Amino acid sequence: MTETTHGATPRTPELRLASGLAQSLRQALITDAFAYRPLRPMHTDGPLTRRLPSRIRAEAAHLPHAVICTVAFFIVVFATVTSGLPQAVSLVMGLLAGLPVVLTLVRPVAAFWAAMAVTLLFSLPNQWDPNWPWIPVTFASYLATVTLVAIRTSPRTAGWMWLLTVLLGSSISIVLGRGQTLNVGPMAFASAIALLAVSIRTIRKQAEQEVTAQQEVTAVERDRRTLLEERTTIARELHDVVAHHMSVVAIQAEAAPYRVKNPPPELEAAFVTIRENAVAALTELRRVLGVVRSADYEAPDAPQPTLASLDGLLANVREAGLSVDKTVTGAVRELPPGVELSAYRIIQEALSNTLRHAPGAAAGVEVSYVLGGLGLRIVNEPGTGDVRPSPGAGQGVTGMRERVAMLEGEMTAGELASGGFEVAVFIPVAGTRPDPAKDPA
Repeated sequence: MTETTHGATPRTPELRLASGLAQSLRQALITDAFAYRPLRPMHTDGPLTRRLPSRIRAEAAHLPHAVICTVAFFIVVFATVTSGLPQAVSLVMGLLAGLPVVLTLVRPVAAFWAAMAVTLLFSLPNQWDPNWPWIPVTFASYLATVTLVAIRTSPRTAGWMWLLTVLLGSSISIVLGRGQTLNVGPMAFASAIALLAVSIRTIRKQAEQEVTAQQEVTAVERDRRTLLEERTTIARELHDVVAHHMSVVAIQAEAAPYRVKNPPPELEAAFVTIRENAVAALTELRRVLGVVRSADYEAPDAPQPTLASLDGLLANVREAGLSVDKTVTGAVRELPPGVELSAYRIIQEALSNTLRHAPGAAAGVEVSYVLGGLGLRIVNEPGTGDVRPSPGAGQGVTGMRERVAMLEGEMTAGELASGGFEVAVFIPVAGTRPDPAKDPA
């Protein structure tokens, strides 16, 4: 089957394959081959470098640059010592062999082409050398160059460099060879091992980066989903509280005219308006709740809990194995239903987190009725080593923060120096007065 385009001749699969390979080679080693790509300083936040003194750690960022320059220096020295030529000629030979290595610092792809050119240049006058076409100095220079270029580029570039290396050695042996021993095989084997090792390292590093990025995205999405779910739960619970009060307003507004003998028409009209507005508000509440309610949501049969139900909650967690004490300070008073409900849910979530993450620990709950608001403090000790903590998503604190933020309060949560955990909350409440009929429990 061939691929056809409008107004063009069909292209066979072979042509498409050849075109794809040519495009891959062009992107890897030809396009922007001489582009300026300086080697960036190394990160110094690794497990070893972070322990270095600050002054040394700042200089350690240029360690890769120093290593590459050191390799080039040893190549120059190696050429000067082993060539057997006059010192000036040996020095020029060493500088030419070390040039591609240094060039990898700024133009990695160009360094590969320079290494090929140096190999070809040195192979012409050394055709009778037992090690040919790569004499010892160019062998070391070429192998170091392709390895460094592979580190700085991609596995695809490494593959093309190996193919061109084999092609270069084969072409030189065919065109210029005179039956002497060739080292094309050793170069092909050594470069294959080096490039394969570098490519595996690069692929593994890219995979780790992708996994890390995906984990970060997943964590953000999980936090966002948890936040939305918590807001939905708050909306459902507050609907029950507000709907109850609006229903009371509607009923009282309807019954009020019958409590007054001969009420004036204006008063009757005002009560009718109040009732109509209360009924309209109830309708809108049900409509909004229908938007955020999930398909499997079931309305609660019992009223939403308040701080008056706190003793029952503590009894339940004690039955689950948590030792918990309650302390109430200040003059107990009735708070707005939304505050009571949120305070109850915050204490409930904090104690649930203690059961999951610090099994066997003792906890304390402190409820403070202070001037201008309500204070909560839930503290637990470190868990005992007898029971393993239960794994969890760790999103309970997010829900508590959302409830506190809705009430314009403040919250802190974190580990204690003793190893336990503390949740401290203050919820502002305006216009509330103590109820002397209630005593602290």
